[in-house]
Amino acid sequence: MMTQAAVMTMFFILGVFPKGLTVVIQTQQTVMAAVGEDVHLSCQLMQSKDVLQVTWQKLSPDGKNKNLAGYNKYFGETVNPGFKGKVEFKDAGLQNCSIVIRKVMEQDEGCYLCLFNTYPDGYLTGRTCLQLYELHEPNLQIRESKSPEETVVSCSATGRPAPTVTLNVPQQDLYFSHNSTVSVTNTNGTVTVTTTAVLSGFHGNGAQVGCTARLLSVPEIQVFKKIPAVKPLPTDGSTVIVVFVVLACGCVAAVIAVLLTRKYNSR
Repeated sequence: MMTQAAVMTMFFILGVFPKGLTVVIQTQQTVMAAVGEDVHLSCQLMQSKDVLQVTWQKLSPDGKNKNLAGYNKYFGETVNPGFKGKVEFKDAGLQNCSIVIRKVMEQDEGCYLCLFNTYPDGYLTGRTCLQLYELHEPNLQIRESKSPEETVVSCSATGRPAPTVTLNVPQQDLYFSHNSTVSVTNTNGTVTVTTTAVLSGFHGNGAQVGCTARLLSVPEIQVFKKIPAVKPLPTDGSTVIVVFVVLACGCVAAVIAVLLTRKYNSR
């Protein structure tokens, strides 16, 4: 599986005070990361306010949000016991606060809140959502067809969410006469997509076939294979030797048969 830094899309969330004043919190709308990567989540209060504490929470479908960590004006950093070693502060501050989630897994996917507890205005909230992806190297297979000028090409790629799998051939004299795609959802939430095609116009010249796996905005993965060329029958001296041996054996067998026949008749 390939590794890359998390891709972040920045935007501004508006928080509204009870008195009707508006303040801007800068955060990420969506953070995309590969399974197993470290993820950086950040929130920044764009106006100077008296902040008592910044709290990070993970949203829960049942409404019972989980407190991950907090930074207090007087007591400093605190990471809740259930998340020690998993969540760490990168920049601990009352105006700009960010955390790192180590080696994210499927259960870490979801939305997170950063809450700025200000005095006397109360809480200001920023929200960012973590979306995980997973893309494995495609498996390209080539097998013979019934027709000597056709080859069956199959490529499978597993990812999360479902990847797009594309077969391609650089040679202009080759084309896909039939094409089909099948998707299978695995127990771990990944999806395996298999594209199979019959390649026509093949004349045994060792042509190259490619397969590309794409997923969201992450870099695509490509693999290539050469179609094995059809080996012609040998035309050198070895062929003559084989033919001579076969003929010689035939002649010997014929002579033995004649001799046996004469011996039998002479009795």
